[in-house]
Amino acid sequence: MDRTEHSYIPTLVEQMSSGSIGRREFLRKATLLGVSAAAAYSLAGVAMPGISVQAEDMPKGGNLRIGMRCMEIKDPHLADFAEKSNVIRQVCEYLTLTDRNNITHPYLLEKWDVSDDLKTWTLHVRKDVQWRKGRPLTADDVIWNLKRVCDPAIGSSMLGLFTGYLVQEYETGEKDEKGTPKKSSKLWADNAIEKVDDYTVRLNCSSPQIAVPEHLYHYPMFIIDPEENGAFGADANGTGPFVITEYIVGKGAKYKARTDYWGAGPFLDTFEYVDLGDNPGAGIAAIASKQVDGLSEADAVQINAMKNFPHVAVHQVETTQTVVARMHPDIDQFKDKRVRQAMRYAIDRDKVVQTALLGAGIPAEDHHVAPSHPEYATLPKYPRDIEKAKKLLADAGYPDGFEFDMVTRPDPIWELNTAQVLAEQFKDIGVKINIKSLPSAQYWEVWTTAPFSLTAWGHRPLAIMTLSLAYRSNAAWNESNYSNADFDRLLTEAEGILDPKERSKVMAKIEAIMQDDGPIVQPFWRVFSTVMDKKVKGFELHPSQYIFAHQYAISA
Repeated sequence: MDRTEHSYIPTLVEQMSSGSIGRREFLRKATLLGVSAAAAYSLAGVAMPGISVQAEDMPKGGNLRIGMRCMEIKDPHLADFAEKSNVIRQVCEYLTLTDRNNITHPYLLEKWDVSDDLKTWTLHVRKDVQWRKGRPLTADDVIWNLKRVCDPAIGSSMLGLFTGYLVQEYETGEKDEKGTPKKSSKLWADNAIEKVDDYTVRLNCSSPQIAVPEHLYHYPMFIIDPEENGAFGADANGTGPFVITEYIVGKGAKYKARTDYWGAGPFLDTFEYVDLGDNPGAGIAAIASKQVDGLSEADAVQINAMKNFPHVAVHQVETTQTVVARMHPDIDQFKDKRVRQAMRYAIDRDKVVQTALLGAGIPAEDHHVAPSHPEYATLPKYPRDIEKAKKLLADAGYPDGFEFDMVTRPDPIWELNTAQVLAEQFKDIGVKINIKSLPSAQYWEVWTTAPFSLTAWGHRPLAIMTLSLAYRSNAAWNESNYSNADFDRLLTEAEGILDPKERSKVMAKIEAIMQDDGPIVQPFWRVFSTVMDKKVKGFELHPSQYIFAHQYAISA
């Protein structure tokens, strides 16, 4: 290691050698602290994974078609679903990349350095990257993008991730209709995002933060052309491997390969997404008829129907994808936390996994921290307890239960199946749930305002990322309007702790708050899968459902 090595690296090596942390956790932490992937794998004593097909052996040319929903894109920095990011990521790129093994690498950055106290992050921009329209990518472009997502007027979910170390909340001096002081956000200091030179950006943080490189790969954190100011569509400028030539909501997207791309690939001549609609049978039919060469995702029912197609390969990956039935705590029926607790005790998670996912998942614990997350803390398990749930409801003033609507969507089908299974189990405690299934486009218009809804959440490599996005007070994606000062304080504390064992101690308190006071019923963690035609080369399933078309090729 060179003299710029972070002071915590020897401790990580010692922890790995003693067995107190595993190789995966070592690799994750070492790379986040600026060690190159090659050096980190060498320190871990394992070979660095290679790509399955060498670039020089990849077939050249052809068109690849992948079935995926194509939703309205208002602004890349507002992208709120993997499908939207997949449309954009072929054109615009990220400063970093978190791979399928949850190891984060530089991408538009050549490297980063971090201070011992985790409060100063120096980002070194690659000098060989050009925008498609000709000018070089510079620190000014990076700073414009970082400052833009920190502007509350934009409404990017990045604000939730950056709050606590780059962004601070403040009272505006105004009050809402209830007399509560209104709050807004701003960079915590004028030099929070600082230009060092034309290819170097420094983040001066107000508090320690371990996950900066992973935050920079959160899917709205695209580096977009400042001259386009958030516009996206055909001919959008970017640093990425393709030019988007057509985008029609509900129909699809078409791309042509750049011949002057700065990175490896693309190997295809053209690429396209085909929107197959909400009906899961449409995906099966499209694969069977070879209308498409693959799907962005496939549920267990679809996999069972397609796994024996002779031209199809099934892909699966470990993930932290999940679904939550979340309640607004400011709604009368859900104000009392005993009601929220009762809803959690009503659920038989094993039965939900078997019925809704056909077994393709594991039970969750109502705190949105997965066993595969490095900061996961083991808490005592609690089973379904109908009598306890009924007593909690009675104590909260609902001895006969109540009736309420749950909003969900029909696509993918496993989400609707989950809603139906949960509704049946809620009946046993006297809570009648009316499922309101909205077309996907309509659902995403109300997902943060509906008092009770079922929402799928994508994979995040760290639990602190998901918790910041979904439950930190006033975060853009805080769909339940949850606000708990103790939760916020502990989350900020956890974000600055390097040692996973010490962070896990704080995470145990956060998980306990979620189980006691939190706004969700979380039944399971889902196994993620899809299918691709065997002629597609270079495809590896990413746990976040990301599509990297420049890495793929089509064999004759």
